[in-house]
Amino acid sequence: MTKNRVEAVDRALSLLDAFNGGKPSLSLRELAELTGMYKSTILRLSGSLEHFGYLSRDEHGEFRLGPALVRLASLSQRDNASLIRPVLQRLADETEETASFYVREGGERVCLFRCNSRQEIRHHLDEGARMALNRGASGRVLLAFADEPGEPFATIRREGYYLSKGERASDVAAVAVPVRAVNGSLVGALSVSGLRSRFTDSFVERALAALRQEAKNIDGKLLPQ
Repeated sequence: MTKNRVEAVDRALSLLDAFNGGKPSLSLRELAELTGMYKSTILRLSGSLEHFGYLSRDEHGEFRLGPALVRLASLSQRDNASLIRPVLQRLADETEETASFYVREGGERVCLFRCNSRQEIRHHLDEGARMALNRGASGRVLLAFADEPGEPFATIRREGYYLSKGERASDVAAVAVPVRAVNGSLVGALSVSGLRSRFTDSFVERALAALRQEAKNIDGKLLPQ
């Protein structure tokens, strides 16, 4: 509903969005090219953003994202954790395998939250572990639902999940589904993983049903990364 939008706020947020390209700092000229705004407009808006800590300027006069965004990001992760951790516990209880939630950071996937299986022989994960993005169920899902072209990504988007067997480690299997944030963007991948020998067709069917149900419970409720 555009009637409730404020032009100055839209422009200020567009300045922050300009940092999506991956560069940690941008010059005034670069911001003008990326946003299409006049330099005078950028300087006026950036003054307010700097005042509230959303932008800062380094010794060369280049703009960087400010500490206020880090604070908000940490708060959003705590909010997300309160929704995700119970989901992982239920998945681990129901499947008796390790349940985890992955997010994408650049060219890697990060295990943000996990609930390890209580079985003696299990796939053990540590929170904060970084893994390749192009191998494993959660990595493939993160790529597919970020509109990665070609196969197997088109099939993953169509089927809504991905099953991996031995892609990252020969004796590990996993199945994963996507989860979206309140704004409709992809926020992460929900996964169940364990020994490949236990991922029979009947188990995968049961685990996938549980994953889809739990993803539905939090889909559209999480804050974006």
